[in-house]
Amino acid sequence: MSKLSKTEQEWQQQLEPEQYRVCREKGTEPAFTGKYWDSKEQGTYRCVACGEVLFSSTTKYDSGCGWPSFYQPVNGNCIEEHEDNSLGMRRIEVVCSRCDSHLGHVFPDGPPQTGLRYCINSASLGFEKSDD
Repeated sequence: MSKLSKTEQEWQQQLEPEQYRVCREKGTEPAFTGKYWDSKEQGTYRCVACGEVLFSSTTKYDSGCGWPSFYQPVNGNCIEEHEDNSLGMRRIEVVCSRCDSHLGHVFPDGPPQTGLRYCINSASLGFEKSDD
C-alpha cells in the first residue's frame, strides 16, 4: 500500500474541524460524545481521512470507556502503532497506515479474544453499513 500524502491545507479543506483536530493534530473527543461510541450497527469502520478499511463491527464491543472499542483491526496492515509519552502517560498510539491519521490508542485490557482494546475516536472514523 502506498502512503497518501497531502499538505495540512489540503487536510483542512477535506476534513471537518473536529475531524482535523483529532486526525491531524492528535486530539481526542470527549468520552461518550462521539457518534459511534454506542453504535450497534453492523458494518465496516473506515479512516475518515482516506477511506482505508480499519475495523469491523464484529470486533466492536462495549468497553465502558466512552469511545468506540474494538479488539482487533481488520488486518495487521491497516494500522500502525507508535509509542506515545504525551500528557505524562505511556500509551501506544494507533494511526492509519495509509495516511498517518491519528485514530486513538490501544491498551492491554481488552476481551479474551486478543486481550487488546483499540480505543478509537469517532471523529477519525467513517462507517459503511452492511446489507445484512
